[in-house]
Amino acid sequence: MLTYSFQNMGKDSLYEYLYKCIRSDILAGRIRPGEKLPSKRSFARNLGVSVVTVESAYAQLAAEGYIDSRPRSGYYAAHISQELLTPSGAGPREPGPAPTRRELPERAEGEEAAEEKTEIDLVSGSTDPAQFPFTIWARLMRTVLADRRRELMARAPGGGVPALRQAIADYLRQYQGMDIGWEQVIVGAGTEYLYSLLIQLLGRDKIYALEDPGYGKTARVYESHGVETVYIPMDQAGVQTGRLRESEAAVMHISPSHHFPTGVTTSISRRYELLAWAGERPERCIIEDDYDCEFRLAGRPIPSLQSIDRQGRVIYMNTFTRSLTPTIRISYMVLPKRLGEEFQRKLGFYSCTVPNFEQYTLAEFIRRGYFEKQINRMRNYYRARRDELLDALGKSPLGEQVSIEGADAGLHFLMRVKTDRTDGELTERAAGQGVKLSCLSQYCHGTVPDRSVRGQVIVNYPGLTPGRADETVRRLERAWL
Repeated sequence: MLTYSFQNMGKDSLYEYLYKCIRSDILAGRIRPGEKLPSKRSFARNLGVSVVTVESAYAQLAAEGYIDSRPRSGYYAAHISQELLTPSGAGPREPGPAPTRRELPERAEGEEAAEEKTEIDLVSGSTDPAQFPFTIWARLMRTVLADRRRELMARAPGGGVPALRQAIADYLRQYQGMDIGWEQVIVGAGTEYLYSLLIQLLGRDKIYALEDPGYGKTARVYESHGVETVYIPMDQAGVQTGRLRESEAAVMHISPSHHFPTGVTTSISRRYELLAWAGERPERCIIEDDYDCEFRLAGRPIPSLQSIDRQGRVIYMNTFTRSLTPTIRISYMVLPKRLGEEFQRKLGFYSCTVPNFEQYTLAEFIRRGYFEKQINRMRNYYRARRDELLDALGKSPLGEQVSIEGADAGLHFLMRVKTDRTDGELTERAAGQGVKLSCLSQYCHGTVPDRSVRGQVIVNYPGLTPGRADETVRRLERAWL
């Protein structure tokens, strides 16, 4: 039976250390593909730890695709081709030491529609204004005004002020295991603006691939710049690499940690297949959109694709709109070193589109540890909103007519409704009761059979006011039952 020593676990919890040990053995081939892992109870007894510790480690490994759970059979090591693992050991980089000092808002189709008066909005995913740390932010603004007068009046560097880029790099190194320098971080006013920079950097002559189902506005942004796009279908492991290879795409835009709208987490095996695809030709690259990675509500955060990229093929993107507020239009991307140098040569003349004042304030917010605390606070807040809604569904007659998928991965989940009604009828009847909803079929672009996505409602719950879950479910009962 597998056995591990817990003498050198450092600051890791028991389950985190066990998870890392098993993951390392799977990647190194010491645990062979298809090999059955010990049962949770016998493994816990052998290691001298609780069953909960083993259960948590297995759950994280399963979430990342390192092991498969088979009903009434147990857990088995996933098939990860050793040819796709680089010699340097292809596991995610472990988070480094802490620094010495310490969009759905952008996911829903038709932002203009979100402005219509809806009593209960489960589409836009807007953030509760009461959760923003106004007092701390105001204090930091005063500090910046007092200490950064000269810098506030200076021209903003093309990639953003170094203080913010360094703070972001330190945060990603500590919490995402990303081995990057601050020069690789490029700051801009929203992801759409950063997409436009990427198009100039990568070229308009390439075909850009997008996930299907997927967020349609991303394609519209690319196409508005004269870029040809193609959709690649997904399955439960992520985007289908076979179909990607059949296309002539050179750029793949994906959300591997928590895909919108399906909620799928790309398996570790599929991630290495994507990296292998990108490494086959020099012009290929992957754009990793990690828009709500901080809000995984169970287990550890999923390691980014960038953290296992050893060939410099992944462009990592994220935004502060979900973690802070959509009105702070600050997003960033992390370029591979080669592209970072090319960015400075070709596009370094641009001024950053985010005011220096906001950049320095956010830099202090991150550097002093407030951002980490805000993430933890918001994660608890969103978990409470989700649990409140799921509890209300469970107590309702409607609960017998729906099943929930992807409730732990991020800030939306899929609700599969047992009904003969069309998706249009579901959303229209809900709207008649003052509840705004969208369906998975609204995000499909032709590669997915309509019947396979019918009756799947997307529930964005961040904007749900505390105490309104029961009312929301009652309205849906009146609409659908």
